[in-house]
Amino acid sequence: MLSEDADYYILRKLEAQPQITQRELAQELGISLGKVNYCLQALIEKGMVKARNFSNNPNKKGYLYMLTPAGLENKAAITHRFLKRKMVEYETLSREIEALQQDLSNAEQGASK
Repeated sequence: MLSEDADYYILRKLEAQPQITQRELAQELGISLGKVNYCLQALIEKGMVKARNFSNNPNKKGYLYMLTPAGLENKAAITHRFLKRKMVEYETLSREIEALQQDLSNAEQGASK
């Protein structure tokens, strides 16, 4: 997974679920716990995410991950780039699917002769 893609998925997940654990985040995104930790630390250092301990959490390892205004702005920019890249991938796949369907149709027509 590209670093910017990982940042996009992490920021998106944190915005929706600020109380998610790193382990849950890793599991849901299908990436290693180490990569999640590395990405979160980088996002915190860049000022995009703030991590705060739960005040009433008996498990003092629990954090609340909040996107900062810079994090929200960066998430919007990453989302825009992510969407553009996915649209190009979609168009490429659509053309490949059409070509494969045409090849299959031609092969079936040739086999029926």
